[in-house]
Amino acid sequence: MKKLIYLLFILILASCGSHKEKYAAIPQGATVLILGDSLSYGTGANTGEDYPSLLAKTTGWKIINEGVPGDTTGGGLERLPALLEQDQPKLLIVELGGNDFIHQLPQNETIANLKAILALAKAKSVTSVLVAIPEFSPLKAAIGNLSDHPLYEAIAKETATPLVADVFADVLSDNTVKSDQIHPNAQGYAMVSKNMATKLKLLGFVK
Repeated sequence: MKKLIYLLFILILASCGSHKEKYAAIPQGATVLILGDSLSYGTGANTGEDYPSLLAKTTGWKIINEGVPGDTTGGGLERLPALLEQDQPKLLIVELGGNDFIHQLPQNETIANLKAILALAKAKSVTSVLVAIPEFSPLKAAIGNLSDHPLYEAIAKETATPLVADVFADVLSDNTVKSDQIHPNAQGYAMVSKNMATKLKLLGFVK
């Protein structure tokens, strides 16, 4: 009886430690689409120093960088149908929302746009990853204490979408790796790429 109880205890502990879902790996050479703004475009660094270019080298993926400076979630939503049709990606990485926060667009509008983006990808059988963006706060940025906007975690849970968290918040909290208050420099983008690759590997997307 004691052995049975001990075995059940071990099984419970094992199940508690394996709650994170693993996703199917995206093979090298596969097309990955990044739908983003200036943070994906690479504003603040030279050509080839943006995180999508660096991530492509790390993963072996064919990454299509659709980062448009100044773009909002609404703009990304408008662009996405044509991009999905044109590129037919195996994975969509969504990095949007920062400009919504800067321009103080209604939060419910940002949430609705991000959900619609994820729904469009799902309708095309494309797996999505949501990248969390920090809340806009010049004061917190100045003192190095940025944190992800909570709407990303909420959307990720509601839509069962894998979330890459604390990547930009960590980098943009460090003034030594920033080109300005809202963009990394080359070193910062290298950190973003490295941390993003690590988190994508933990989720199972990178072998």
